[in-house]
Amino acid sequence: MRLPFLYTAIIAAVIVLDQITKSAAVRYLKPIPTKPLIEDVLHLTYVTNYGAAFGMLANHRWIFLAISTVSIVLMIAYLFSKQVTHPLLGVALSCVIGGGIGNMIDRTIMGYVVDFVDFRLINFAVFNVADIFVCIGCALLFLWLLCFARLDDTKAASASDDDTANLDESAEDDHASSR
Repeated sequence: MRLPFLYTAIIAAVIVLDQITKSAAVRYLKPIPTKPLIEDVLHLTYVTNYGAAFGMLANHRWIFLAISTVSIVLMIAYLFSKQVTHPLLGVALSCVIGGGIGNMIDRTIMGYVVDFVDFRLINFAVFNVADIFVCIGCALLFLWLLCFARLDDTKAASASDDDTANLDESAEDDHASSR
């Protein structure tokens, strides 16, 4: 019972943190060109992103909203199903869902996503907190796939075999008692 609450709390925390930081970016960064935190390494720069990740396919808002909505609904349905047996998988999906909803809120209300984290050391695209959590969630999902997915599959197969064996024993007991 605790894990669904944890997953819901993660999703809500990501959305709230994302929206608070974007609101601060609009208020404090929009009027200035950039605010260096570490000169030529990390800046805070207000940018509006009309595209998908890193500005790709700009001005296709409704496509992104449709794909995001379907993806998020499917991930939520899977997250709260009995099939998520490992907490790492649940946390990974929660991060991706929260980040996806955070960016979807921007696209729905404003028609664009507010980005402000400007990592200049490697000339990377400007991004936001929602993007950070989507990436963290994907990294955790990859870690789960590498370390735990097979264990979960083995446990599921073992449980299924146990259920089948129990059904077979019940059938034999029923057959023996009917003689």
